[in-house]
Amino acid sequence: MGLRRKLNEDSYLERSEAGLFVVADGMGGHEAGEVASRMIVERLGSIEADSGLSARVDRAVAALGDVNADLIDLAHQKEGKHTIGSTVVGLAFGQGAFECFWAGDSRAYRLHDRKLTQISRDHSLVNDLVSAGMLKPEEAEHHPDANVITRAVGAAETLKVERVMGEAHQGDLFLLASDGLTRVVPDAELEEDLIRKNPMQAADGFIEKVLDRGAPDNVTLIIVRVG
Repeated sequence: MGLRRKLNEDSYLERSEAGLFVVADGMGGHEAGEVASRMIVERLGSIEADSGLSARVDRAVAALGDVNADLIDLAHQKEGKHTIGSTVVGLAFGQGAFECFWAGDSRAYRLHDRKLTQISRDHSLVNDLVSAGMLKPEEAEHHPDANVITRAVGAAETLKVERVMGEAHQGDLFLLASDGLTRVVPDAELEEDLIRKNPMQAADGFIEKVLDRGAPDNVTLIIVRVG
């Protein structure tokens, strides 16, 4: 729970036995963001995991599509114009590989050979501007529209979930986090702590840093170590 919010709209899923991990961040300032994030993890928590990696992610993406439709129907039942939505980022593992899937600006990182790399790509207005060469990367963090996302579950009739695959090596660390962490703790600090500390110490340290810096948003994170 952050220091400025009255409600925690984040949810997470940890299914180690199925090699599936998810962080969902209900859209702040909208109606029932906590409902949206909870629906995501509940639906993904019930998918079958007795299949190959890509097939599992296919099921996860299909489940997210179902949640998207349900959230839009729920929003239509309310008076006025409402959006009930959530970002989502997930990781699935199997056969020495990983597959990341996401919509929004919750992030996935991989630490390999002491180098931290962001796996996901923010679906946000400022990232689109950076990609188009209209904004410098160092200007993005403090841009007035830094919190405007361009994709989320429940935000549009058609949900586009981005996916990327890669190898998962023994000893690799993966970090999933809502933007309550990544807006406050720079990537360089994330990398340093993941290198120097064990996963539990790093996780506790990240939370402490966010709280020390005012915790403007709720924070949810998962650290996975490949055995």
